[in-house]
Amino acid sequence: MSDLVQTEIKEGIQIITVNRPEARNAINCETAQELLKAFEALDANDDVVIGVLTGANGTFCSGMDLKAFAKTGQRPYAGDRGFAGLCEKPPAKPLIAAVEGYALAGGCEMALACDMIVAASNATFGVPEVKRGIVPGSGGMLRLPSRIPYHIAMEAVLTGEFIPAERAFQYGLVNRLVEPGQSLEAAMELARAVAANGPLAVRTAKSIIAQSRDWRQADMFDLQRPRIAHIFTSADAQEGATAFAEKRKPVWTGK
Repeated sequence: MSDLVQTEIKEGIQIITVNRPEARNAINCETAQELLKAFEALDANDDVVIGVLTGANGTFCSGMDLKAFAKTGQRPYAGDRGFAGLCEKPPAKPLIAAVEGYALAGGCEMALACDMIVAASNATFGVPEVKRGIVPGSGGMLRLPSRIPYHIAMEAVLTGEFIPAERAFQYGLVNRLVEPGQSLEAAMELARAVAANGPLAVRTAKSIIAQSRDWRQADMFDLQRPRIAHIFTSADAQEGATAFAEKRKPVWTGK
């Protein structure tokens, strides 16, 4: 993996860092391919329960590298996962965005593709694509209206104006708001709370929550039932109950 994307594994958590500080971590085609590899590795590694996505040098991501796009006309999509190898098909495992500075345009859409967001109080979100004659086609128009009030999402998309982190927190877009420079540490704290749980249960729970948004109320339990049946017969379920009875920490196998 190149220096454009750095990865590190700690305590069952994979930290993925976009490392283009000279371009405010804007995504070009090569960076998208490297991110795709990182997200695939996250799902493939049985020793990892959850990922944290962040950016180097005090900026999360300023979006698509417009200079590269102007030269090549190529959008930084990777595989079948869309922008940054993420937005159209996020990892099966949970992913937390640790946001410092700007999360704009595609960068905001990357954060929206994550399952939780931890942000510094001076962070800024926004989908300003209309100011450049384009639209936020990597999830801004699709995910934002379900994360914040409809009229606020419409304003953000149609005006292209930014949303300060504190306002995003008030709307429920951000899980935890922290002091500048502390987003990664706070995201790791949140990730540890997830990683302490049964990995099979965590992955299944994320899948159900993500899929069930489109289920009809009349069908939802019938659709859920076959998707969770394996959980209650798993070795992890037995270990969880046994560990509780024996008053000890469970030893998970993910099976």
